Amino acid sequence: MEDNVAKVAQMKDRGNACLEAGNLKEAVSHYSKAIEIDPENHVLYSNRSAAYAKLGQYRDALNDAEKVLLFKPDWAKGYSRKGAALAYLGQLSEAMAAYQKGLQLDPNNQQLKDGLAECRSKIAQQGGGRMLNPFHDPNFMEHLKEDPRTKEFMKDPEFVKTMQELSTNPQALGTKLNDKRILTTLSVLMGMEASTDDDDVDPSPPPPKKNTTVPSKEENMEVDKTPEQLQALKEKDAGNAAYKKKDFQTALQQYDKAIELDPTDMTFVSNKAAVYFEMHDYQQCISTCEKAVEVGRENRADFKLIAKAFTRIGNAYKALKDYEKAKVYYEKSLSEHRTPDTKELLSKLEKLIKEQRRLAYIDPAKSEEEKEKGNEFFRKGEYPTAIKHYTEAILRNPDDAKLYSNRAACYTKLAEFSLGLKDCDECIRLEPNFVKGYVRKGKIHQGLKQYTKAQDAYQKALDIDANCQDALDGFRECMMAVNSDPEEVRKRAMADPEVQQILKDPAMRMILEQMHADPRALLDHLNNRDIAIKIQKLLQSGLISIR
Repeated sequence: MEDNVAKVAQMKDRGNACLEAGNLKEAVSHYSKAIEIDPENHVLYSNRSAAYAKLGQYRDALNDAEKVLLFKPDWAKGYSRKGAALAYLGQLSEAMAAYQKGLQLDPNNQQLKDGLAECRSKIAQQGGGRMLNPFHDPNFMEHLKEDPRTKEFMKDPEFVKTMQELSTNPQALGTKLNDKRILTTLSVLMGMEASTDDDDVDPSPPPPKKNTTVPSKEENMEVDKTPEQLQALKEKDAGNAAYKKKDFQTALQQYDKAIELDPTDMTFVSNKAAVYFEMHDYQQCISTCEKAVEVGRENRADFKLIAKAFTRIGNAYKALKDYEKAKVYYEKSLSEHRTPDTKELLSKLEKLIKEQRRLAYIDPAKSEEEKEKGNEFFRKGEYPTAIKHYTEAILRNPDDAKLYSNRAACYTKLAEFSLGLKDCDECIRLEPNFVKGYVRKGKIHQGLKQYTKAQDAYQKALDIDANCQDALDGFRECMMAVNSDPEEVRKRAMADPEVQQILKDPAMRMILEQMHADPRALLDHLNNRDIAIKIQKLLQSGLISIR
């Protein structure tokens, strides 16, 4: 384990040196090798993200930034990495959100402040130009001819002349606002949505009205669609209906018809993949989702749809029990769009992978080899080395109680009492009748001069084996220590939280007063098991005595 730490540090240092020297591909290679050894090291992902960004591989830079925040969500630098990657990808609003989250953690971080300011500046340049001069785009006349809200206006030569004048002198706009067509034109040029109130538009000449019925929301959405695309949507709806009825073959046929009519819509392909998933044809589901992503990328589909396809691929690999690949695709999904559901899927999968690796590492034969090595070094007095071998033995066979007992003995020799007690408790949990586990625990408490707790441990050992000499000797030694310096024992007892709790209990204080006034009252109270345990605790601590 120490060798791995050293290798990771070495690879990281090499990566840092290459990054500073501008050898970016080599830097990525070194960081990647370090990540293979230590896959949860957030610093390594952060450094590799920086290298990818300098290489221009911004999507990879974003993926690594997400990994940083997965393992270290309270690290401001992770948000700086994420913000930079998103900014390079042109996702300025999301980049700003990342920078703002980072500043919540570290309000004085100049790098985050600069990144946020730069994003705001770019957004102002992109959107602000239209606000200050709606006619700044040299192609605005063509845009007005194509937009259904203004194309009729552009048939009027006088209106076209007005547009040309305003393009050279936008300050004159204020003198033209009495023409309602100008307001509509401004909304088009500034990227505003079309008004749903037809009375706001007074075109000249007015277009002939073919239908006075107000169009539905669905009809508005379909205004720009071709007949083939509209038919494709109907085929998709038919596929959805068949899917809900679990008529999967019909659903596939309907989705294929939709894809044939409109091959640019990735949702048809993605829906088809969902059918394969329900049919448990996971390989076909995966290849179909990959096709959906390809179609989506080519046609600039919403990143949420891309993310959904990646999540479905992850689900398919998980169903195939290929957890490593499932993890990769869940991470890809989150790099496109973070949703609580996918994040939870990834979290559960990572726990599953961790447990899978732990179970795969178990090997009782190798555990026995490591235990023998640990025993050998223990006999030599080389306790740290013995601990190393016992630890490896535990990883290879975590249910062997004796291994914890052996390691506890090493910790005791090194005066690492808290670690020793932890191992004793685990040993006893695994094998409640293992006498040596209680004896070791008693020895540690005895070393800490916690004689009451030591006596409890020795007593439990004697309950299992009344002839255990180590437990008898330990119990006697504790009794002698209590009698040799009762005042010191009382001081230690008063510092014991359990004793303090007993003495603070009003009912126990009343019982102690009764015992002091009339010792015979003790007999009545001992019939109550809980009170008897507390009195026994006080007797062992030396705080009370019975004559």
